[in-house]
Amino acid sequence: MNRRLLMIAGIGGGVLLLALLAAGGALIFGKGRQETPAGSVVSALAPGAGGTDSAGAKRQNILRLAGEYIEAGEFRRALDLLDGLFIEDPQDALVRELRDRALREQRAAEQAAAEAVAIAAAGRNDSLTAAELAERRRVADEERLRREADAASRAEAEAELKAAAEAEAARRRAEEEELARQSRELQAGMRAVNDLVSQGKASLQKDDLAGAGRAFEEARSRMPPGEHRFEARKLADMAEAYYDFYARHPGTGEGADAAGQVNALASLAASRDPEQALPHYTMGKLYRDQRRWDNASEQFREALRREPDNYLYSFEAGRVYFSSRRYPEARQSFETAARLNANFESAWYNLGGTLRILGRQDEALEAYRKAISVKADYVAAHRETGRILAAKGDYRGAIDAFTRALRYSPNDIASLRELGAAQSAAGDTAAAEASFSRALQTAPGDGQTNYNMAVVKMALNKNSEAAGFARKAVESAPSNALYAYTLGLACESAGDIDGAIKAYTRAAASDPGYVKPRVNLGSLYLSAGSAGDALRFLEEAYRIEPANFEVNNNMGAVYARQENWSASVEHYEKALAVDPRNSTVRLNLARACVGAGNLARAGDAYQELLRVEPDNWDALFELGKTYAGLGDSVSAKRSMEDLLKRNPAYSGRAEAEKILAGL
Repeated sequence: MNRRLLMIAGIGGGVLLLALLAAGGALIFGKGRQETPAGSVVSALAPGAGGTDSAGAKRQNILRLAGEYIEAGEFRRALDLLDGLFIEDPQDALVRELRDRALREQRAAEQAAAEAVAIAAAGRNDSLTAAELAERRRVADEERLRREADAASRAEAEAELKAAAEAEAARRRAEEEELARQSRELQAGMRAVNDLVSQGKASLQKDDLAGAGRAFEEARSRMPPGEHRFEARKLADMAEAYYDFYARHPGTGEGADAAGQVNALASLAASRDPEQALPHYTMGKLYRDQRRWDNASEQFREALRREPDNYLYSFEAGRVYFSSRRYPEARQSFETAARLNANFESAWYNLGGTLRILGRQDEALEAYRKAISVKADYVAAHRETGRILAAKGDYRGAIDAFTRALRYSPNDIASLRELGAAQSAAGDTAAAEASFSRALQTAPGDGQTNYNMAVVKMALNKNSEAAGFARKAVESAPSNALYAYTLGLACESAGDIDGAIKAYTRAAASDPGYVKPRVNLGSLYLSAGSAGDALRFLEEAYRIEPANFEVNNNMGAVYARQENWSASVEHYEKALAVDPRNSTVRLNLARACVGAGNLARAGDAYQELLRVEPDNWDALFELGKTYAGLGDSVSAKRSMEDLLKRNPAYSGRAEAEKILAGL
């Protein structure tokens, strides 16, 4: 009997599942153990934005580009950029922080292809309940969205800069109107203070803290007496300028000094004019960056109490609520921001991400589409639309959404990767192959893309090529058990049994709870005649999942090889408890019962099988032999005559005629 039919292991036995990742788009074979981190919702200006001199501007552009690469999942390209900056200045704390983030997210992405991905779209798993699968999907989505909460796409950064510029322009108009109402003498004094504040801001843009401090100190000394509202606004402007400096230099001593100035000046501004919102908004941003969520949300609430119609304040409050997992409040804040400014695409986009966490996928889809209606080239919104449609099983719609994302960002590896997954799920494996090929042109060392390509190549029966891509995936993430398992499948399919054993062994060693590589190792060792080695791996698998169909079926086969018939019967019965209609297992159970000397139980098993498959000639022949062994000549004769009448060309005809002649 074919080993694939007997063992139900590897490709031929239906072990493999081709699946689309609902929370991040990966093709999956089989079952892994790693959890899936999740993805993008909250927008922020890319770290390091700012700078005025050419060298500083170049550095800031590199940092912004590296941030965009990280958001898109192109970690190798981001690290290459950051390594160049780090070599120039090993003490650059911002570069170090962004590099560490890229490394963290790269490691997280390597785990993302494990089987929380597979179970999310495949809809089946050998050991998890439907409720557990739904919970894994929810956790995967939540973690992916939170992981990208501090990452900025170009569209989001532009939207925030535009919103901040609008707010600053409004403040300046109000200031000019008030200035126009004052006496000439007072106007002159206010203009002098304004000039000094502008001078201090310019010094901070040049990273000249000392110069800024002198200008601001002189501005404070020349404040017109009794003009508390004006003084509060200027103090708030200083605090905001110091915050911008801090945001460009987090984790440095100078950044800490600037944060101290933010605290002092914003607090003083709030005391001079308790109804001013800006100091609270600035403090909220500082606390947000310091991950002091409760303090941040309190400050944003205070800002909103004073300016309830400021959509940017509501938006920032939503970001803080989201980061602190207060999702209902985040949803309300983003909805308010979108209501106050329906043309603020980032509010719609982040509302969509929050609704996804809350399990309201249809509403999330509508929010993403609103973001796209405001900004047609919103790549991240197109990508999230595709992810939701893929999770709903609308692969054609998902393909369209990912294609639109790629229209505006042709090298967006996340969209390329997920486009390939959607195409494969829709049955267009050749198109999926082409999409993954494009993705690999952009990022040839990307582990998940190489993994996906390996899966597609196997589906196209290009097994040697599949092994090459799977090997690259393993090289990118040596501890990823799923990648190693897939390499084993590809090697086995290509006839490289030694390579398959090495890969399966690696997968098993990487994940002590991973059943499938152990099952396939058992299968390969049994085929090689090493029942002892086969049993060792299968016993490990049995300890992990004692009710697993494949494990029990294969253990039944191993024990049959060792002629331990009672144990063989036990495990075949456990396998049938999981899949009662499996004719191969039932035939093996009947044979094991014969080996154990329990002919009556064997006869029952053969009859149960023949009721389902009346043309199973081996079962009919062996049933006749079993009746003969029981001394039931009439039943034995009836079985043999029926066999020879209905299948005269049966391969065991000579033996059947011999038995029939002796009855």
